[in-house]
Amino acid sequence: MTFKHIISDVESLPPLSNTPFIIQQIYSCGSQNIDIIRLVKVIEDDAALAANILKMINAPIYGFSRKIASIAQAVTLFGTDEIYGLVLKYAVDKELKTDTEIYGVDNKRFNDICQLQSTLMMQWYSRVDLRHAQFMSPLALIMETGKLVLANEVLKSHYAKKFEIGYRNSKNVIEYEYSLLGTTTYYLSALLFEHWMLEPLYVEILKGLDFETNVSPKVKSYIDSLDVIRTAVNPRNVLTQESIKEACEIVEEMGLDADDFEHIALRVKEKYNQILINRMRKK
Repeated sequence: MTFKHIISDVESLPPLSNTPFIIQQIYSCGSQNIDIIRLVKVIEDDAALAANILKMINAPIYGFSRKIASIAQAVTLFGTDEIYGLVLKYAVDKELKTDTEIYGVDNKRFNDICQLQSTLMMQWYSRVDLRHAQFMSPLALIMETGKLVLANEVLKSHYAKKFEIGYRNSKNVIEYEYSLLGTTTYYLSALLFEHWMLEPLYVEILKGLDFETNVSPKVKSYIDSLDVIRTAVNPRNVLTQESIKEACEIVEEMGLDADDFEHIALRVKEKYNQILINRMRKK
């Protein structure tokens, strides 16, 4: 298992299925110029995609008081940016089916983490810059995709148990990934999105997340905000006291209100804990 081997496998992945590809074209002129009627029709014409989006939107994490029953209603309530993220997540999950247990979480918990990352980004950064939050929330939802790529490779090798132990015991996950591969799973996400010709700015942001790159102040703010989210919520630390504290330190370095971020993070955590309690009661 080497970086070169993983890249070869990424490059051999088939293109996204037809509907997500059509939706990418709809978004090619920017989410603010979307033909919403056409977007709704394209999603509704793909029954599996439509059902999956409604299932994700009606998840307790999003906290709607009543069930969202149609794609048109979902687009109205969520906005085109978030719908784009859900379409991409559906497409990614369809192409990269794997077991996430090597990260210490099952697939349901892993999916929760992705949704929490997106939710926290929207709830926190919308108070700073709404357009920034709308653009970044879909990326927060799918930024862990590289972990699915790596999990596939690990599970095909003889290193699964060794990786699981190393991942669990490492003090710094990013350094551990780099020691094994010379890269990180966020960089793998960037390469995968590049292969699938997704939003170029998403690729640039993910490439700069763990490696120094010469970027504009705007892109730097995107990178920093994503770093806050992955620090607060990740497979090893889901809104723990320590992970929230570390995220608050990054928020302060950005010159933003750390107390406000902490308040929002704790609110999201409280809501998620209640969801977990309700799940246990239903078992």
